Amino acid sequence: MQLGAFSVSLNVKDIEASTAFYQKLGFTPFAGDISQNWLILKNGEAVVGLFQGVLERNALTFNPGWSQDAQALDAFTDVRELQRELKSQGIPFAAEAEEGTTGPGSFIVVDPDGNPVIVDQHV
Repeated sequence: MQLGAFSVSLNVKDIEASTAFYQKLGFTPFAGDISQNWLILKNGEAVVGLFQGVLERNALTFNPGWSQDAQALDAFTDVRELQRELKSQGIPFAAEAEEGTTGPGSFIVVDPDGNPVIVDQHV
């Protein structure tokens, strides 16, 4: 099962302080808008999303159809197909992609320790 590009999405208290901290670790802004309280930082292949007041808690995020550089892939497994496969394995969903649609869509599952796993397709 290929879930796509991976990043850690952090619920931060002070996005400017968090940005400064991760920049000291070698991360540089890659996408997002700090004035809208979200910023994506990158260090090599590692991607960290900072979200102030957007997420309830830290989460793992996967983006089907994207490379680690947020470039559209020619071939990938659609989020709805991934959702059907996980449902067939009995995994419960906190949120679901709308079946019968194409293009962007997302779902959320929660791991046994309560960590949200967001699968968010943008293409």
